[in-house]
Amino acid sequence: MYRLRTYTVVPAIPEPIARLREIAYNLWWCWYPEAMELFRRLDTDLWTDVQRNPITFLAHLAQKRLDHAAQDKPYLAHLERVLASFDNYMTRESWFARSHPAHRNSQFAYFSMEFGIHESLPIYSGGLGILAGDHLKSASDLGVPLVGVGLMYRQGYFQQRVSNDGWQLEEYPAIDFFQLPATPVKIASGENLILTLPIGDRDVSFQTWKVQVGRVPLYLLDTDLKQNAPEDREITSRLYGGDDETRCRQEVVLGIGGIRLLDALGITPDVCHMNEGHAAFLCVERLRQRCIKDKLTFGEAREAVVPSHVFTTHTPIPAGIDRFEDKLLEKYLSPYLGAIGLNTHEFLAMGKKDAADKDEKFSMAIMALRLAGHSNGVSALHGHVSREMWHSVWPGAPRDDVPIVSITNGIHTGSWMAPEISDLLVRYLGPGWIDNPADHDVWQRVDEIPDLELWRVHERRRIALVAFARQRLKEQVRRRGATLAEVKAADDVLDPEALTIVFARRFAPYKRGNLIFSNPERLLRILTRPDRPVQIIFAGKAHPRDDKGKDIIKEVLANTAKPEYRRRIIFIENYEISVARMLVQGCDIWLNNPIKPREASGTSGMKVAPNGGINLSTLDGWWPEAYDGENGWAIDDGRVYEDQAYGDHIESEAIYDLLEKEIVPLFYERGDDGLPRRWLQRMKSSMQTICPMFNTHRMVEEYADRLYVPAADRWKKQSEAGFAAAKQLWDWKRSLATGWGGLRIESVEANDGGELPVGTMVTVRARVHLGTIKPDSVAVELYYGRLDAHGQLFEGNSEPMTCNASADNGTYLFEGRIPCHRSGQQGYAVRVLPKHEALPHRFDTGLILWS
Repeated sequence: MYRLRTYTVVPAIPEPIARLREIAYNLWWCWYPEAMELFRRLDTDLWTDVQRNPITFLAHLAQKRLDHAAQDKPYLAHLERVLASFDNYMTRESWFARSHPAHRNSQFAYFSMEFGIHESLPIYSGGLGILAGDHLKSASDLGVPLVGVGLMYRQGYFQQRVSNDGWQLEEYPAIDFFQLPATPVKIASGENLILTLPIGDRDVSFQTWKVQVGRVPLYLLDTDLKQNAPEDREITSRLYGGDDETRCRQEVVLGIGGIRLLDALGITPDVCHMNEGHAAFLCVERLRQRCIKDKLTFGEAREAVVPSHVFTTHTPIPAGIDRFEDKLLEKYLSPYLGAIGLNTHEFLAMGKKDAADKDEKFSMAIMALRLAGHSNGVSALHGHVSREMWHSVWPGAPRDDVPIVSITNGIHTGSWMAPEISDLLVRYLGPGWIDNPADHDVWQRVDEIPDLELWRVHERRRIALVAFARQRLKEQVRRRGATLAEVKAADDVLDPEALTIVFARRFAPYKRGNLIFSNPERLLRILTRPDRPVQIIFAGKAHPRDDKGKDIIKEVLANTAKPEYRRRIIFIENYEISVARMLVQGCDIWLNNPIKPREASGTSGMKVAPNGGINLSTLDGWWPEAYDGENGWAIDDGRVYEDQAYGDHIESEAIYDLLEKEIVPLFYERGDDGLPRRWLQRMKSSMQTICPMFNTHRMVEEYADRLYVPAADRWKKQSEAGFAAAKQLWDWKRSLATGWGGLRIESVEANDGGELPVGTMVTVRARVHLGTIKPDSVAVELYYGRLDAHGQLFEGNSEPMTCNASADNGTYLFEGRIPCHRSGQQGYAVRVLPKHEALPHRFDTGLILWS
C-alpha cells in the first residue's frame, strides 16, 4: 500500500477581490444580506446548487468569473461597501464594552453539543443547536467576549429521506471539512494542533477546527485522526448517534477536551457556560486544573470554580436528560478523579439525587446543577417546571426558592427575517432596529408601514414558499421512483393565494404532529372550501431511535397521499435551516401544539413574527409570556390534562373552532381594496409585541448582566491572592458543617391569634440555639405566604429576622415581622440558612433548619 502526502489547493482569487476569501471564512456574511449577494451575483445557479456555502462556491466557480469580477467596477464598488461594513463591525465599540467596561478583558466560554449557524455548517440537529448558533451571533453583535466550544462531526446529523411507505430513513453522508467555512487550528510551526486526553484505557488524540462567527471564535474538536483506533475516530462521527457509551465518550471530549484546548490556546475563561448537561464534564477538568496547578484540595477547588459555572437546562422532562450507568462513569472518568481527590463513589454521588440508590443512573444535569453557581431555564414556565423537577437536589428548599432562574430564549432576528421585510423595516423604522432589535420603541413604528406594502411583501414570500415547496416535492417523488406524470403533478399542489399553515419541528410524540388529523371530515371541510381554501405544510425529523415519532411522520405522509388532501397538504423532507428559513418567511400561521408543559421554550414561532406570520399555539414554552389576545391565538387556557386522550380531543376541537370561526374568516375578510385590514393589524401587533422581546440580543444581554458578569466577578474574587478567598470559604464551610448538627429552634412566639385585618403586622420571635456558630454566619428568616386547599404554603416569601439579644450557651433571640397584604389563610415558618457573601446562592451548602 502506498502512503499519501496531502496538500490543500485554494481558489486563485485575483488581488482586487482577494478579501472575498476573508468574508467567506467569517460567518458574519450569513446574517448580512449584502455580503451574501457578493457571492450570489457571481453565479446564481451555482450559489443555489452548493447550498449557499461560499467555500464550496469559490472552489467550483469558473476562474473567468473571478477574473471578470476583479475588473467589474460595479462589483468592486459592492465589495468595497461590504468590506467597509465588515471592518466597521469588527472594530466598533460594542454594547458590552459600554455596559461593562471593567470586563473588557474577560472571557466567557460557551459549550454546546451542537451549533446551528448556517446550513453550510451541518453540525446541528434542531432547536438546541439553532439557539446556540443565534447565541453566538448576538454575542458577536453585542461584543460579548465569548468563545464557543463544540464538536466537529464527520457525518453531522442525519439526512432525512422517506420511503414509499412513509417510513423515515436516515442517511449519513461524510462531510469534507475542507469544503466548510472552517480552518484547522495550527501551532507556530504550521502543523495542526493535536492534543490528547485519556478516554477509558487509552489516550485519544483530537485536532480542532476554528469557525469565525463575526467577532466570536468557535472551536470544534475532531477525533477522526489516523493515529486513533477506529472506534475512537468514530467518537465525533455523528451528532446524537450511537449508544450511551458513545455519548459518554463524546461528552468527555466536549467537556474535558474543550477545557484542555482552551488551555492550550492560552484562554483562561472567567466563566464557563454549559448549554445543557452534555458539557458538564468540563467541571471535572476545571477542578483538576486547580488541584494540580494551584495545589488546592477538592473542597478549595470547588469553591474556586463553581461560582464561575453557568448551566442552562433545556429539558422539562427527566427522560430528556443524559443519564449513564455507573460502569461507564467508572470506565471513562476514573483517569481524572485521582487528581481531584475523589473516589468513584464520591464522584457518582454528585450526579444522583440519592447516592445510596444503586439503581439510579448518573445524571449529567444533576452534576451540572451541583457544580454551577448559576442555573437557568429557558422560559418563565420552564423555570417553574425546572424548579419543580429538580427541587430534590436541594433538600429542604421550598420549590419557589430552588436556585434556578429563567432567561427566556430568543432568535437572532437578522438571520431569520426575509430581506424584503428587512428593507421594508429600514424604510419605515430606520436602520436602528438592526443593531438594537430589542428596542420596544422602534418596533412600535411598525404601525407606520402602509398596509398595502406589508401585505404585498408578505404575499411575495408566500408565493416563494409555494414555489420552493413544489420544487422540493418534485425532488422527493423523483427519488422515490415516481413517473413523469407524478413528478409534474407536484406543480399543482398548494395555492400561492391560500391561507398557509406550517407545522415544522422535531417529530417527538409530545409535539403531536398528527393532532390536526383527529377529525378528518372536519379538517377536510376547512381545507377545501372553494372561497376560503386552506393548506398545510409539514416538515420535521424524528430521532433515529424514536419509532413513535417515525409513526407520526408515517401517518402525516399517509394523509398527504389521500386524493382529497393531495393538493392541500404536503410534507417536506430533510428539515434544516434553509427549509426553516423559507417556512418562517412565507407562512401565514405557525401551528404549535405540544402537550403542556413539555415544551421548554421553542423558538420556531418566534422566527415567524418578524416576517409577518402569526402563531397558533398551546400555552406552553415561550407563548404564555408572549400571547396577549391580539398578537396570535391560544389553543387552550393553559390547563394540564390527566387524561391525555381527552386533552387531545379538547385541543384538536379547539384548533378546528379557531380556524372555522376566527382565523379563516379573518384572513379572507377583504375590503374594497382587497386588503385584509384586520388580519394585517394582527400581523403588526405580533411584530410589535414579539420582536423586541423574543430575540437573542435581549437574551444575551440578560445572560451577560445577570449571570456572566456576576460569575466573572466571583471568579476574580475567589482566585485572587492564590485563591485565598476560596480557601477561606472552604474552611468556613467545614467549620459550619461541624457545628450545624447542634443547631435547634427552641421556640417560636407570635401575635398571630384570631383573625387579623389586612395591613396588620405579625411580629414573630424565635429562640435559636446556634451553639458554636456565630450569628453573622447564619440568616434566620421568616418564610411565609398563602396556603392552598391542602394546607400547603405556595407563593412563599422570606423576611429576615434580626438578632436582638443573646441568652446563655450560644442561644440567641431573633425577631421579624410579616406584613398582612392579602386576606385568606396564611402560614409561616422560621428557618435558618448559612450566610456568607461568597456563596453563589443561599442553598449552596445543602444546609437548612426549619422550625
